[in-house]
Formats: sequence, structure tokens, C-alpha cells
Amino acid sequence: MNTAFSNFPTLQTERLLLRSVSEQDAAPIHKLQSDPVVNAFVGRENSSTLESAKAYILRMETLVQKNECMYWVIASKNDSSFIGCVCLWNYDQENEIVEIGYEMLSELQGKGFMTEALNAVIAFTFDTMKAKLITAFPSADNLSSVAILKKLHFVFENEAYNNKHQNIKNLTTYTLRPKDF
Repeated sequence: MNTAFSNFPTLQTERLLLRSVSEQDAAPIHKLQSDPVVNAFVGRENSSTLESAKAYILRMETLVQKNECMYWVIASKNDSSFIGCVCLWNYDQENEIVEIGYEMLSELQGKGFMTEALNAVIAFTFDTMKAKLITAFPSADNLSSVAILKKLHFVFENEAYNNKHQNIKNLTTYTLRPKDF
């Protein structure tokens, strides 16, 4: 499975640009991580400062540099505005499994942005990284997230796979294989 990239891969869709995270994203990431609606489903405490968002960005940049994750900011092609994030991480090289995670500003949910972004990332994961399985671990209470996964042909499984999540109520496992995408 290919997880080492000399240049961070920028992805594009009809409406979106998926790019690397940078310090310019501190304010919108702080807003995202301070959103109680989003945080309720990801088991995260509300971010209290802009500095904590900057520290998070630095941590993501370091993980990307170490080839331990891919972290895209989802931005509008029209005006470059921040919409959300998609991350590939928790690599299981031996079994060629990658976990996908995603979140977006609550006021932008329901417009199809996440489905569009995930389609691009899933294609990259199977076609370029050559993963054999993508896992996702949403809360069963996050009906919108589960609906997106089902729309993208993820299936519910009772196996935990590479799950490292804590503090998420009603955690479930969904998987996607290349043949189903």
C-alpha cells in the first residue's frame, strides 16, 4: 500500500478543492472544533482557543510529513472558503486497510459537499494508495454520517478492525472495498 508521497496530493471535484492544511486554516478549524453539534459525534471536547487549533494543524502537518496520515481541507473552488476536512489515517500496512474520517462546519451540512469530497478521497485511496479496505467508525446516532457512508456503498460490519476511538457513543463500523465503489 502506497502511503509515501513526495508532494501532497491536491484533489479537485466539480465544486471543491481538497488541499493540504496550513496555518491560514486556524480560525475555521477552531470554529469546527468548537462546534458542539460536530463534537458530540466525534467524542471531542470543544476547542477553547485559536492556539489549540494551530497546535492541531501542526500535529496534522507532522503526521502527513511522517506518512502516517493524509489530511485534506475541503474548500470551495469558487471562493476558497473552508468547508471541512477529510483524513486518511490509522494505516494497517499488513492488511492494506485505511481509516477515513471527516467533519464539516454544521452550517454547510446537507449540501452534498461531503459526499463529493469523499468520492474523490475514496477514488484516491483505492486507485493511488492501493488500499484493499477503507474503514469508517461513525456514531450510530450520527444519522447524516451513516447515510453518506451508505450512499457511497459502505456496509455495516460487526468487526472492530483498526478502531482506536474512545469517547464516541454508539460507535459502529462501516467498510468499503474497491469492488463495491
